[in-house]
Amino acid sequence: MTGLPDPGDLRAEIRDGLSDVEPSAWDALTGGREPFLRHAFLEGLERHGCLGRRYGWFPQHVLLFRDDALVAAAPCYAKTNNYGEFVFDWAWQAAWERHGQPYYPKLVISVPYTPATGPRLLVHPDAGDTETLQRSLLEAATARGQELGASGVHLLFPPEPEAALAATAGLVRRMGCQYHWHNQGYADFDGFLGALSSKKRKNVKRERRRVREQGIEFRVLTGASAGPEDWTRFHRFYEDTFERHMGIPTLSEQFFAGTAAALGPQVVLFEALQGTETIAAALCYRSHHTLYGRFWGCSQDLPDLHFETCYYQGIEYCIREGLERFEPGAQGEHKIPRGFLPVPTASAHAVLSPGFRASVQDFCRRETQMMQAQCAQLMQHSPYREEG
Repeated sequence: MTGLPDPGDLRAEIRDGLSDVEPSAWDALTGGREPFLRHAFLEGLERHGCLGRRYGWFPQHVLLFRDDALVAAAPCYAKTNNYGEFVFDWAWQAAWERHGQPYYPKLVISVPYTPATGPRLLVHPDAGDTETLQRSLLEAATARGQELGASGVHLLFPPEPEAALAATAGLVRRMGCQYHWHNQGYADFDGFLGALSSKKRKNVKRERRRVREQGIEFRVLTGASAGPEDWTRFHRFYEDTFERHMGIPTLSEQFFAGTAAALGPQVVLFEALQGTETIAAALCYRSHHTLYGRFWGCSQDLPDLHFETCYYQGIEYCIREGLERFEPGAQGEHKIPRGFLPVPTASAHAVLSPGFRASVQDFCRRETQMMQAQCAQLMQHSPYREEG
């Protein structure tokens, strides 16, 4: 494979599933710290029917071995649509089609249905030259894309070092924007409130008070403490939310319950109770430094219940657990007055179809200028008090 080290030293393989990859070998690449990159999470998607032809996700994982030891890997998928990626490329698809060229298949190095920034080019901490191995992963993915006749290879939501490396390898960088909360060493929720402007502080207090006045209390469960009835109920909430918003509920109850049992404390479930009835829940995952909000649902759409369940409970949890950051999911400028500030996200794109790279590069350059201006404008609406 062009560009790879000598095959006697390094061997690249493409796997169409993780069931025959040793979980401990895969998890050793990240130390098991990243919940969405755990073998149990990614293989759970495969085993519980959350991928495949119905949803347009086909595993094509890239693995690098030195002798028989797994030293690097990338979660990679062939796609036949753009569902569940959260880096929207409808304009690119339209451009390909206008020129009579197929846009699908394409390859994405990503975590399905998960718009959370995190490692994508995974290298064992004891493997040696990290950048060389990461470049080899990109080259192996690109070679696989060429074999499949893919229009491109897309690295989605990588951390900045990986995005920068991909750019030096010739991929086109693209910028997105999300809204994240950062822990400034707050002692408690009141400490966080004290950092807000008076108007925003009063609004948050009012929203939380409305929830309490409706007799709603909360409990926090983990993958280790939540029972089967919690996952049955949560899955009903999850399906109802997607169906009401014209979405596709791709994840099964078995997936939620199975990955919760495997990930244990890395799964966090906030349940809202009115009396003895659970009326809403928000599902989060956590690493050693970040809480990630993923899904929520409710049986009663009560005033401010969404804000409390999905945002304020998570902020309290982060403060209590000493986590640095809370990423509540994609999109949503309504998060800003509640303490979440605009943060740039990244993706990187190898264009394999001849004649399109210059256009994609120009598109990304102009889009980045627009996104930078938008983020700067949004920062002017920061809810935090000005210092000095």
